[in-house]
Amino acid sequence: MEASDVFFTDMHATSEVNLLKKMQLLMKKAGFEKIDFTDKFVAVKVHFGEPGNLAFLRPNYAATVCEYIKRLGGKPFVTDCNTLYVGGRKNGLDHLDSAYKNGYNPFVTGVHTIIADGIKGKDEVLVPLEGCTYVKEAKIGAAIMDADIVISLNHFKGHESAGFGGALKNLGMGCGSRAGKMEMHCAGKPVIEQSACIGCGKCAQICAHDAPQIANKKAQIKQEKCVGCGRCIAVCPKDAVTPLFDEANDVLNFKIAEYTKAVIQNRPNFHINLVIDVSPNCDCHAENDIPIVPNIGMFASFDPVALDMACADAVNRQNAVPGSALDKAHRCHHDHFTDVAPSTNWRSQLEHGEKIGIGSTKYNLHTM
Repeated sequence: MEASDVFFTDMHATSEVNLLKKMQLLMKKAGFEKIDFTDKFVAVKVHFGEPGNLAFLRPNYAATVCEYIKRLGGKPFVTDCNTLYVGGRKNGLDHLDSAYKNGYNPFVTGVHTIIADGIKGKDEVLVPLEGCTYVKEAKIGAAIMDADIVISLNHFKGHESAGFGGALKNLGMGCGSRAGKMEMHCAGKPVIEQSACIGCGKCAQICAHDAPQIANKKAQIKQEKCVGCGRCIAVCPKDAVTPLFDEANDVLNFKIAEYTKAVIQNRPNFHINLVIDVSPNCDCHAENDIPIVPNIGMFASFDPVALDMACADAVNRQNAVPGSALDKAHRCHHDHFTDVAPSTNWRSQLEHGEKIGIGSTKYNLHTM
């Protein structure tokens, strides 16, 4: 596959050109205005940040992207899908509360915030995939699939399972409905933590397949009946229903790449990575450690694989921040992400993305 163009600018600013203006100029240089936005619905996929985490992207960046889209005639909205795990983004209402508290509200971004897979995480579109190994029909948040154009605005950072989180992680995992996230993380079927279960039966009431069974005031899921929709996770008042998280990290990365294909295929898409506050773990954590490397800059491309590759290379060229998780790690892998999370293999995500045709691991870097 031919090398793709990736555009870069650093984080230096002047009184004439601040960082938000600089990002807009970077987007223009990368060809953003080649997209026909006229009267098109545009999903701007961001990570709103788990409450307590402060490494997520400031909403000012999203506001700049959305204002640019509106000037070009588009109808943007910022969006994300619900999570599998317990926290502030488990359902659509809590998720909106968390997004608003972190600044992703119309007063800051100038656009509406939409939880793409609905209140209970079951508003999804089944997207057929060809040429993929692990996913034949991806489960994507409905509002994201309703959009005519997809723009990803990504905080590039480390990740405890994928190695790093960038454009592919934000698009693939982030756009999956609850059932989609379960498909990526595990064989697709939840279990019930018996010590937390109170036997209320809400899981049994919502299941269309009679999988949860109540016995001795405790619920148990019959795996042979379960279809892995994840609806029981959303309704449990005690968060006793959890996914297994049993997939190997490489398989997780392969599925993330295939889900990304489902999101971007057959429609215009563009991607921006901000390599700042490079925390060792995902913004899904309710906390963040200090960055593992200094702030690097902003990258943009039509190719999400090349974009993530360029960012990973840029991070690996940096020295560790003193006292960071990277500085404290046994740096024997000659790779910052593997040093921080030795069980991960971030390259598998990008190599598989190239294999299924969503981008190239080769890139030409243009510095602005």
